Amino acid sequence: MTQINPSPPLYYALVQARFNPIAAMENYIKSIQDKMRLEGYTLFTPQELNQLTFNKNAQPQAIVTKLPRWQITKQDQTAGFILDPASLTYHTTNYTTHEQFLNEFLSALHWIHDIVKLEHLSRIGLRYLNAVLPHNDEPVGKYLDNGLHGIVLSETLRYSFTESVFDTELKPFGLYGTLVSRCHYRYGLLGYPPDIEPNDLKTLPHFILKEPYSHAVLDIDHFTDHHMPIDFKQCKEILLALHAKIKNTLGAMTTDYAQQQWFKKTKNSR
Repeated sequence: MTQINPSPPLYYALVQARFNPIAAMENYIKSIQDKMRLEGYTLFTPQELNQLTFNKNAQPQAIVTKLPRWQITKQDQTAGFILDPASLTYHTTNYTTHEQFLNEFLSALHWIHDIVKLEHLSRIGLRYLNAVLPHNDEPVGKYLDNGLHGIVLSETLRYSFTESVFDTELKPFGLYGTLVSRCHYRYGLLGYPPDIEPNDLKTLPHFILKEPYSHAVLDIDHFTDHHMPIDFKQCKEILLALHAKIKNTLGAMTTDYAQQQWFKKTKNSR
């Protein structure tokens, strides 16, 4: 099988901010959607999600409520927003640079703030999925740090999973974060972790495997949970700090050979 190793390997990226709940978000959605439509996000899909909660009675009972959510996506389905009454998510399968990615998200957050007047943020986070797709006959392990190789047997490996969780400090903001690195190593088609919803985004053609293949997905998630004022300059600086540690983590998870293959023709500006 001939496999071209994409450069760079990032095939899905997500950035999210959670904010003070806006119970009346449905009253503002027409204005928000119209602004995003004019910026090129023309596909609009209202949704309702079931949310399960429990009352505090002596005999707790499950209560199902409907949570409104809106998907606002580009016509080519490579990027879009997911909005609900308490969060905004921007995700893409066509990542170029972190500057473009973060600026697109911050612009939309600014539009929403202008319309609904947010009071504070409670979480900011980034999550990146990188595909390790070796060239002909190369072992996946050639691209991965030794700590991710797992148990070696003579049997054919179908799937393995490793996860590490770190506490991080985001200087000079006085904030602390959580960094989660995961390695999904499997024989099969390239997909998404079970808790990820691409929500109708299309995977770029060079990441679509036509037959099962030994590969790995490096899934890196970094977020901070703190009460933060609406300060867009600081918000971008925090996102850049989160991104920098993710970039360092990808370097720690992969070999020099992998870095040379992925970034030899591009400036490492991700």
